[in-house]
Amino acid sequence: MLAACLAVVASLAVAGCGNKEELVTLGETEGIYVTVDGLKYQVQLSRILNPASAEDQAYVRGVAPADEELEQDEVWFGIFMRVENDGDEPRPAADEFVIRDTQEAEFEPLGLDRESNVYAYEPREIPAGNVLPMLGAPAYDNTVGGALILFKVKTGSLYNRPLELEIASPSGGDDAVVDLDV
Repeated sequence: MLAACLAVVASLAVAGCGNKEELVTLGETEGIYVTVDGLKYQVQLSRILNPASAEDQAYVRGVAPADEELEQDEVWFGIFMRVENDGDEPRPAADEFVIRDTQEAEFEPLGLDRESNVYAYEPREIPAGNVLPMLGAPAYDNTVGGALILFKVKTGSLYNRPLELEIASPSGGDDAVVDLDV
């Protein structure tokens, strides 16, 4: 009997060794890691930004002059993203994102001047074993712990939930989608 039990335990251990980590491309809520091209993306937080608050003023700094004004039916919407490369080689971070509501309205991120906005997401090659934002960077050390991707979103779309953030694969591979907590 003992030999049979040991055989079962050994077979379970061997069977578990062949399992690969499941590739997650759908995050049903923020905080879930999704994988794109071998990098793990995590939405730390998403929220409407209020430029009248001292904290949020820093987040909307560096917007191009043509995009500085909001229409009456728009809000600033920030997504704070963390990207991790736990692989063995450098990999490029995604540079294309889209927010989509349930009515198929789409919103693309605004360009931010990285000299003016130290929290801005910067798509770059992430060395093996590193994260974006980089350790010690203001975006890493702030209370959110993520780099800012800034959008203008129509107020009406906030009611057409869930809003989804699509993270496009730089290599043309599988994209990932995260449902945003609005």
